Amino acid sequence: MDYKSSLIQDGNPMENLEKQLICPICLEMFTKPVVILPCQHNLCRKCANDIFQAANPYWTNRSGSVSVSGGRFRCPSCRHEVIMDRHGVYGLQRNLLVENIIDIYKQECSSRPLQKGSHPMCKEHEDEKINIYCLTCEVPTCSMCKVFGAHQACEVAPLQSVFQGQKTELSNCISMLVAGNDRVQTIITQLEDSCRVTKENSRQVKEELSRKFDALYAILDEKKSELLQRITQEQEEKLSFIEALIQQYREQLDKSTKLVETAIQSLDEPGGAIFLLSAKKLIKSIVEASKGCQLGKTEQGFENMDYFTLDLEHIADTLRAIDFGTDYL
Repeated sequence: MDYKSSLIQDGNPMENLEKQLICPICLEMFTKPVVILPCQHNLCRKCANDIFQAANPYWTNRSGSVSVSGGRFRCPSCRHEVIMDRHGVYGLQRNLLVENIIDIYKQECSSRPLQKGSHPMCKEHEDEKINIYCLTCEVPTCSMCKVFGAHQACEVAPLQSVFQGQKTELSNCISMLVAGNDRVQTIITQLEDSCRVTKENSRQVKEELSRKFDALYAILDEKKSELLQRITQEQEEKLSFIEALIQQYREQLDKSTKLVETAIQSLDEPGGAIFLLSAKKLIKSIVEASKGCQLGKTEQGFENMDYFTLDLEHIADTLRAIDFGTDYL
């Protein structure tokens, strides 16, 4: 707080000094002890403690126990947040310079004569100072108004007592409002933290869910490859067997075709002797070739692959039923 520059700029140094010594909470001159915050703003320790207690209702201490750790305090001037230790406001440093300035200021004020016109005057009685407060009409007035004027039947009280009472009430309202603002700010901070944690937790569970489904995809792909390989192996074995039979039958067919051609040529032979020389052997070969037609065959339904069919409906139902918090074991 640069008191010197502030005083030089103002035409009335004492009046400007008084403004610099006003507590932002109670709006009165600082009451000792005066504490200074890390943001360099000053407060009456009592006012600061009232706000701190309102913002941290479960913090007591000063031998009233309950204080496990410190709490949070927000400067009413700049809203800077201060983290208190277990001593609370009593752990803040006292501003002895400001306290000394207050003492000097009060001594200076007490030695100065009261300036004319510094006290408001009654509108009805221009020579009378306003020195009492009408409780009935709730307005400040003068003694003459009470004795001879409009407030004869009203209840009045000393101006200073009402002044102090209303200042105290206003200070309490300010403290309540500041404390309420601190609580609201705390709630906002907590909600913002909740948003951040919610987003982080959502990201983590999404990643975990994706990993589990990727693992399922991998298992399905592996099983699919395994089953397709078994079908392919069975297909190759059957095709190999069928192709071998085809080759055997083709060889038998070629042999039979040649025998037929040879037999037809023998039938065209005009000479009986020549025909008889080869006929016997030829007939024997044809008979043997006819017996050889009984080669291997495929069984009925040999080409059927239905036994590789899968019934996955129950697994599909299980997959459709996948949901959070369900045990599938």
